[in-house]
Amino acid sequence: MRRTFLGMPAFPEAAARAVADPVLRANLRHATHTIRDKRARAVAELDDWALLREAGRRIKDRTLRHLDTHLLRLEEAVTAAGGTVHWAEDAAEANRIVTGLVWATGEREVVKVKSMATQEIGLNEALEAEGIAAYETDLAELIVQLGEDRPSHILVPAIHRNRGEIRDVFRDRMADWGRPAPDDLTDAPADLAEAARLHLREKFLRAKVGVSGANFMVAETGTLVVVESEGNGRMCLTLPETLISVVGIEKVVPTWRDLEVFLQTLPRSSTAERMNPYTSMWTGTTDADGPGAFHLVLLDNGRTAALADEVGRQALRCIRCSACLNVCPVYERAGGHAYGSVYPGPIGAILTPQLRGTASEADASLPYASSLCGACYEVCPVAIDIPEVLVHLRGRVAGRGGRGHRLERAAVRAATWLLDHPGALATGERAASAARRVVPSRPPGSGAWTGGRELPEVPQRPFRDWWRENRA
Repeated sequence: MRRTFLGMPAFPEAAARAVADPVLRANLRHATHTIRDKRARAVAELDDWALLREAGRRIKDRTLRHLDTHLLRLEEAVTAAGGTVHWAEDAAEANRIVTGLVWATGEREVVKVKSMATQEIGLNEALEAEGIAAYETDLAELIVQLGEDRPSHILVPAIHRNRGEIRDVFRDRMADWGRPAPDDLTDAPADLAEAARLHLREKFLRAKVGVSGANFMVAETGTLVVVESEGNGRMCLTLPETLISVVGIEKVVPTWRDLEVFLQTLPRSSTAERMNPYTSMWTGTTDADGPGAFHLVLLDNGRTAALADEVGRQALRCIRCSACLNVCPVYERAGGHAYGSVYPGPIGAILTPQLRGTASEADASLPYASSLCGACYEVCPVAIDIPEVLVHLRGRVAGRGGRGHRLERAAVRAATWLLDHPGALATGERAASAARRVVPSRPPGSGAWTGGRELPEVPQRPFRDWWRENRA
């Protein structure tokens, strides 16, 4: 059983452990720099990238403002095309729906095409508890599952593993899940890919139930879209007799014309490709092709609450390209596991606290997992102002109180009173100048934050006194 994010420590503690791992840091540095450099070149090919980015932002914002209307239109179109739509308020309800649908088929195993929504709700663990085996078919997800690991990246869930580690995982664990790895398996990419292909092929041909997510849902026709690079998605979407798709409600777009924008921006921002090798689309069911039964589970799980936040709702624009992770200096050093969520990096730091709330210490720490450098905003293909939302969420966390927050609030109140009373402020300035020789050079405290900072030198006389003598 793959480890979950439940019980993970707060970001500062988890990040401290990650930073102390030199192999992890080397893996992350190599992978993120490679991906972001390729992305920069792919984006530079388009003269109208800024216009596409703005179009994506406007489409997403307009859709979110009328989300209820578009979702009802989507339900009507899916139903008319032969599919069945289910509404899930939270993770527990979504898991009950999917488990019940699988049980109704009489099958006890499913194949999956990568879906962050199913990871978010812990579907694999819920299925396992009911005696149903779920097999991940994305190469990186397969590595994570075989290694009883957790995903650490949106696009490349096994980014924290190098080729040697992947070879060892395949050798040690493939036999437990099906066809074993070849005895002479090397760490060459082609050999690793071939071992995964042979291992998965028997599952594709045997499975009667497929579970998927979707990158987009087109409301006007009820069409779902998955973009991927390996072909595993197309196998999962076409071979099983029953297909169950679990999709967040924010993934809907009104029309095919709207979809056109994202099919240009997503590949370049994620895999640095002009288009994805496999873009699979399906609409309901047909008698002659594909699954005979299609179920769409529309997942809320905190999204409606995020939608109500005028500042935070922009996180729902996210198209899961992962560009923000690859440019983030914090993610590059701490890795994805430190975020304690299936959504790591800058987008996870603003999305997870809105979906799960900030009641736990781990979730409350995420808005602080950033240097606010703004690189994430610069590369986002739908112009999510992540630094703005981070500061907004920090205010929400601070508003809950706590010892440190009470001291901060008291200090702000004292400063406010002082600035409202010019006479007292002038007296304080003169007193500080008179005592400048005993003022410490560093802030009080022994932590790393205070130890790395210096206090400004107190001048010999207040500026207001100088001004009165020289400019009055």
